[in-house]
Amino acid sequence: MSGFDFREFIQAASAAAIEGGATRPSRRRQRTPTAEGVADIDMRPSYSPVVLEGAVRLVEFAIVAALGVLVHQVYLAGFVPFDFLYGSAVIGLAALTVLVFQAAGAYAVSAFRAFFLFGLRIIAAWSLVILIALMVVFFAKIGGNLSRVWLASLYFLGAGALIVERLILSFFVSAMTRAGRFDRRTAIVGGGQAAEAMIKALDAQPETGIRIVGLFDDRDEARSPDVVAGYPKMGTVDDLVEYARRTKLDLVVFTLPISAERRILQMLAKLWVLPIDIRLSAHTSKLRLRPRSYSYIGSVPVLDVFDKPIADWDLVLKGLFDRIVGTLLLLLLSPVLLFTAIAVKLDSRGPVFFRQKRHGFNNELIEVFKFRSMYVEQSDAAAAKLVTKDDPRVTRVGRFIRKTSIDELPQLFNVVFKGDLSLVGPRPHALQAKAQNRLYDQVVDGYFARHKVKPGITGWAQINGWRGETDTEEKIQRRVEFDLYYIENWSVFFDFYIVAMTPFALLKSENAY
Repeated sequence: MSGFDFREFIQAASAAAIEGGATRPSRRRQRTPTAEGVADIDMRPSYSPVVLEGAVRLVEFAIVAALGVLVHQVYLAGFVPFDFLYGSAVIGLAALTVLVFQAAGAYAVSAFRAFFLFGLRIIAAWSLVILIALMVVFFAKIGGNLSRVWLASLYFLGAGALIVERLILSFFVSAMTRAGRFDRRTAIVGGGQAAEAMIKALDAQPETGIRIVGLFDDRDEARSPDVVAGYPKMGTVDDLVEYARRTKLDLVVFTLPISAERRILQMLAKLWVLPIDIRLSAHTSKLRLRPRSYSYIGSVPVLDVFDKPIADWDLVLKGLFDRIVGTLLLLLLSPVLLFTAIAVKLDSRGPVFFRQKRHGFNNELIEVFKFRSMYVEQSDAAAAKLVTKDDPRVTRVGRFIRKTSIDELPQLFNVVFKGDLSLVGPRPHALQAKAQNRLYDQVVDGYFARHKVKPGITGWAQINGWRGETDTEEKIQRRVEFDLYYIENWSVFFDFYIVAMTPFALLKSENAY
C-alpha cells in the first residue's frame, strides 16, 4: 500500500502523547456541562454549498438546452430538421451560458440569495451569451442555415426562464441560510489571544458560512479563559471528540502556533479519527509561505491537516452508486435470498433474520440484517465470543451461508432502504468483538478512524484475504490498515473494482466459519 502512511502518523502522535503524559481516552468519559448540554441538541443535516453550486449549473444548462429544443419543435418542426447544426448550437449555447455565468460570479451561494443584486447581472450575462452566438454565426458564415427567429425566441424565453429560476432559487437559499442549513459548524481548539484574533477575523466576514460552536482547550483557566471573544470554552479535546460523536461538527481549527508540534500531535492523535476537516490557523503565524501554500476560510489563511474523506460530490456519487448497484444486486440475488430464507426456516426454529447492533458512520449505532446462522437460543448479538471452526452454536445451514457469506446478503436492505450501510467500506464490527480477549479499539491505535465513512458489505480488506475470524491482534491490525488505505484512496472506480473482485475473494473461505 502507498500514499499517506497512517502508521507513521499514529506512531509520532502516540510518542508525543506518551511524552506529554497522556493516556488513551476511554470509550465514554464525563463531559463538561456546557458540552453535554449543547451536544444533546438535535442537529438537522446541512447542505453542501459545493453540491448546490454544481446542481444550479446543471439545472441552468438543462434549461437552456431544453428551451432550444422546445423552440425548434414549436416553430421549425416540419420545415427545418433538428440536425447536427441545431444540436451543436443547443449544446454550445447551454455550455457557454454556464461559462459566462461562472465568469460573472453568478455561481456562489451569496449570488443565489441576492436576486435583486444579481438579476440584472444574469440578464447581462445571458445577453452576452447570445451576442457571442451571433458573432460565431456571422464569422462561421452559417447564418443561412440557422434561424434568426429561433435564436431571438430563445433569447427572450431563456431570459424569462432564467429569471424565474433564479427568483425561486433565491427564496429557497435565503430560507435555508436563515435555518443554518449551509453553515459549517466549527470548533476552535486553543485559547488566548491567538484564538481571539482568529474568531474576530472570521466574525468580520459573514459570507464564510462558518458557525463557531465554541472552544476546546486542555489548558487550565489561568492559560485559557472560559470565554474568548464571546464564545465559551466547552471542555478539553477529549470533550471535543465526544461532542463530535453526539452532534454535527464539520470543521476543527487549531489556533496553536505551528511551533507547538508536540501539543498539536497529542491533540491530532485524538481528533484524526473523526469524519471532519481539520485545519491549522496561519492567521497570526510569523511563518510566511507562498499564498498557494494555504487554503482560505474567507480571507483567513489556514493549513490543511486532514480532510473529511468523502464529501460534497464524492458523497453524492457514492450514494448513487450504492442505491443503483445495490438495487440491481437485490433484484439479481432475490432468488438466492428467497431460497436461503426457506432453508433457514426449515433447518431450525426461530426467525429468518438476525439483527445485530454495530458501529456505523462516526460511531453511530446501526442495526444490520443477516440471515440467522445460529440456533436461536445460542445467538450472540454482542459477539462477545467469536465463531470458531465447527462451532456447535452454528446450524447446518448456518455453516454453509457463513462460509459463502450468503448470510450477509440481507445487508442489501440496509444499503438500499435504510442508507446506513454502503456496498463498499470497512466491515462493521459487533460492539463487543475481541481479538485475544481485547476489544478491537484497545488493540489498534486509531481503530475508530475506520468509521470516518459508512461501513460496507464488502471492502478492500476482504478482497485481500482479511475476511472471517479475527482471533489474533495481527489480523485485526491488518484489517484496519487496509480499511484506512481504502478511505484515503476512495474513488467510484475503486468501489467498482472491489465489488467486481468480491465473488473471487469468496472462493477463499479458509478463515470464514
